[in-house]
Amino acid sequence: MSTSAPAPHPLRGEAPPAPRRGGRWHALRSSRWWPWAMTLATGAVVLLIGALLLRQARNVDWGAVWNALAAMPLPVLLGAAALAFASHGIYSTFDLFGRAYTRHGLPVGRTVGTTLIAYPFTLNLGSLIGGVTVRYRLYSRQGLSVGDIGQVVALSIITNWLGYFVLAGAVFWLWTPQLPEGWDMASHQLPWIGSAMATVTLLYLAACIARHGRPATVRGHEFTVPHWRTGLLQVVLSAVNWMVMAGAIWLLTQQQAPYVAALATVLLGAVAGLISRIPAGLGVLEAVGTAVLSAYMPAPQALAAILAYRTLYFFAPLALAALAFGVVELRWRSKSRPG
Repeated sequence: MSTSAPAPHPLRGEAPPAPRRGGRWHALRSSRWWPWAMTLATGAVVLLIGALLLRQARNVDWGAVWNALAAMPLPVLLGAAALAFASHGIYSTFDLFGRAYTRHGLPVGRTVGTTLIAYPFTLNLGSLIGGVTVRYRLYSRQGLSVGDIGQVVALSIITNWLGYFVLAGAVFWLWTPQLPEGWDMASHQLPWIGSAMATVTLLYLAACIARHGRPATVRGHEFTVPHWRTGLLQVVLSAVNWMVMAGAIWLLTQQQAPYVAALATVLLGAVAGLISRIPAGLGVLEAVGTAVLSAYMPAPQALAAILAYRTLYFFAPLALAALAFGVVELRWRSKSRPG
């Protein structure tokens, strides 16, 4: 009696692993103290998020934000808002790469929804809260193991930066932006930095081609190496996402600055905010954007465009994500109550 061969794994080119049953994770979740531990963890996460939001709100010049938005024509704001939320939508698909690799079984809609909630927390409060804490909370509630969550987050982060490196290499080689005062970096160094970044993406794609979707093992640890088609899709989606983000800033400048200046603002602001380790890059993005864009428009208008962008891309999605996170928590708690 013949049996059909198992379907190849979508990313690794091999048969999918057998479903995992039992194990330490299952035993841990079945213990009596698990619900109490999760309740305490939920309370701690909510308190931490609330404290960080309050701390961040105190550092924002809300008067300047309101004045910047009030001075913007409504069609410009609506167009920039559409691009900002489109970018969040594109980013929400990055977790689908981890879904395909781990085969964790969550529907596409739930996976995308989880990312939509977690990503604004990552933007505004740092990767520790959004990329790890909120994602872990949401995914673990839906039955994912710690290992699967780690692989999903890792693939999402890798995807995000692959397109960034390519765009940085192209932009910094072909165009020299005006840098903020006090930066130790000289403009002539940017092309070489961009080239180094682009090389990282090329090496990643080369590894994907060489491994044919098979994972790599280094010192006993297994690392995901997708098929080259999947790797190329990661690069394209990431690059499109960064370009859409720049499109929002370009609209908010009311086309006074060239698109490449808006793209450089996004690229430089992202890496500067990452290096500074300031949540949401508060003040960093404004300094970078004002310096780059003021070469083409008055500095106050450049700052107004960046403040409007921060409101539409950072603050507005965070408010929606916080509301969604609270609703999800209340629904899960109501379902877990006996009777």
